[in-house]
Amino acid sequence: MAVRGKYLLNQFQKFKLINFINTHPLRHLNKNRTISSFVKTRSHTCGELREDHVGKSVVLCGWLQYKRFDQFILLRDWQGITQVLIPSEKQQELKPLISSLPLESVLQIKGTVEYRPTNQKNKKLPTGDIEVKLTDLQLLNSCRSQLPFQLKKFHEVKESLRMEYRYLDIRTEKMQHNLRLRSKMVMKMREFLCNKNGFVDVETPTLFRRTPGGAQEFIVPTHYPGKFYSLPQSPQQFKQLLMVGGIDRYFQIAKCYRDEGSKPDRQPEFTQVDIEMSFVDMEDVMSLTEQLLAAAWPDMKDKLSPPFPRLSFNKAMTLYGTDKPDVRFGFELKDVSSSLQNSGVHIFNNVFSFPDSSVQAIVVDQAAKYFTKKDLLSLQEFSQVEGSVSTNFCLIKVGEESRHWQSSISKYLQPQVKEHLCKQLSVKPSDLILLVGGQGHQPHLLLGKLRLQCANILESKGVKVRDPDTFQFLWIYNFPLFVPKEEVGKLEAAHHPFTAPLPEDLELLYTHPEKVKGQHYDLVLNGNEIGGGSIRIHSTEEQKFVLEKILKEDCSQLQHLLTALNSGCPPHGGIALGLDRLLAIICQEPSIRDVIAFPKSHDGKDLMSKAPAPISVEDQNYYYIQTKNKLP
Repeated sequence: MAVRGKYLLNQFQKFKLINFINTHPLRHLNKNRTISSFVKTRSHTCGELREDHVGKSVVLCGWLQYKRFDQFILLRDWQGITQVLIPSEKQQELKPLISSLPLESVLQIKGTVEYRPTNQKNKKLPTGDIEVKLTDLQLLNSCRSQLPFQLKKFHEVKESLRMEYRYLDIRTEKMQHNLRLRSKMVMKMREFLCNKNGFVDVETPTLFRRTPGGAQEFIVPTHYPGKFYSLPQSPQQFKQLLMVGGIDRYFQIAKCYRDEGSKPDRQPEFTQVDIEMSFVDMEDVMSLTEQLLAAAWPDMKDKLSPPFPRLSFNKAMTLYGTDKPDVRFGFELKDVSSSLQNSGVHIFNNVFSFPDSSVQAIVVDQAAKYFTKKDLLSLQEFSQVEGSVSTNFCLIKVGEESRHWQSSISKYLQPQVKEHLCKQLSVKPSDLILLVGGQGHQPHLLLGKLRLQCANILESKGVKVRDPDTFQFLWIYNFPLFVPKEEVGKLEAAHHPFTAPLPEDLELLYTHPEKVKGQHYDLVLNGNEIGGGSIRIHSTEEQKFVLEKILKEDCSQLQHLLTALNSGCPPHGGIALGLDRLLAIICQEPSIRDVIAFPKSHDGKDLMSKAPAPISVEDQNYYYIQTKNKLP
């Protein structure tokens, strides 16, 4: 009896409930229309009724989208909107409820499906040929009268407000579409990997130990004095250990964590499609990835056609100045060193006095017609901010006749030099030429960024440069295995320290590691890296040499992995696809936050729950930690 008693209303609670009903603004309603549980489950959703349903009795549940003249209401759920007609004989009875009912209240509607009058049909709605003639209405839950923002397409809402009231934002058509598309794609991926290709879905731990290299990790205190967990940046080590364990084909929709500043395409916590396979080479992994994406691709988009194009790292840098090029448009880089080396152009005189120097150029078609002085100045300023001390930049604005050039270097350009440049760059009237000189890849890197800036400026003028409905996948491969650190004479892993060198470069690993290329491959979509993977080092000796001798890392923190590799580890490799970034591109969203149900803000905070939040002194004592009173 004592157990049952806690579920029963005592006299005081009953008094409070009766008082609430008597003072509620909807107290005038009769009993069967007070706030209640729905009597019967819905028969249909608000988006599925059509002419075939005319004459049928239906039960709909959803949110009040709109009301008009106490004669019509629009009821909305995840699938769509249905118009409900309030018949004249019920309008007087329901007027007090409808007039005082806030939008976004939750209703249950019973009624009969009818044809709409011909002049009232709405071809923009899938349900626009019919309406439901109401026979009964139940208020399931009333909404507060003033919501922080309206849930309509044409209302611009600050992202911070959307994040603070995310549960409301999720009701919007955009978020419903994005999250449901995400769910469908993940389901197709699981079907393809598990049921058709023999993969095993394995959950790996999110409490791990701190390991050397890579991004900054989140630290988790424990009640063991001075000892902490770390949240893993990725399941990289676990997936390799699963290969040692003979799983052979592993995948996971994995949560990953990085304690770094957020960007539109980055979050402190994010999701990747993590894949690893034994006894494979690069071709096997790339081919499977292409088939996976083709199988999971949304039905409303044009089908993918593998295999995807491929570019070596060096070729990508030469043509586009980046290892994640957007190949939906041209403006490719060209080396014009031969035309300018002895031209007497003053700003490039010093360039050619250094080894491994060049002058690179891009031609922006017809840009001289659209770029204002302000636009050209912005490119100059951009080059000063993004370029290095040793890079030199200049613009040439081509007139309506190809021989008329406006530039700070015009007076230094002899007719034969201009003619040579015109021929080499296929210059046309009203083109814009961008020139950058420098050492190594420096001119390529700056021009690669300027290339994108020019595309942005043209699109701001209404010129179509990149088609958002086009999806151009591209593989980049043959990356350097190591890159120089800021400290002179030291190297760091270009991607991570577990990538195997190309077989033909193995000897260079022990003599000239800076020249070694790795068995790494990145998948790029519309100028965004959406995936990266590699064939792994499976030899203990080789892995230890890379860690200790080349990267100067403490191997003791990775002893578990080294021991595993020495326990009969098969050759293996894999890839991780950034699910959030992939979905953002498909949904044409500028930020991955718009394809995540409950994301963090741009600075890594949860504006809804106000996390991260302080903890009590008692909790700090339990974890043997102490916070500073003042921030440094």
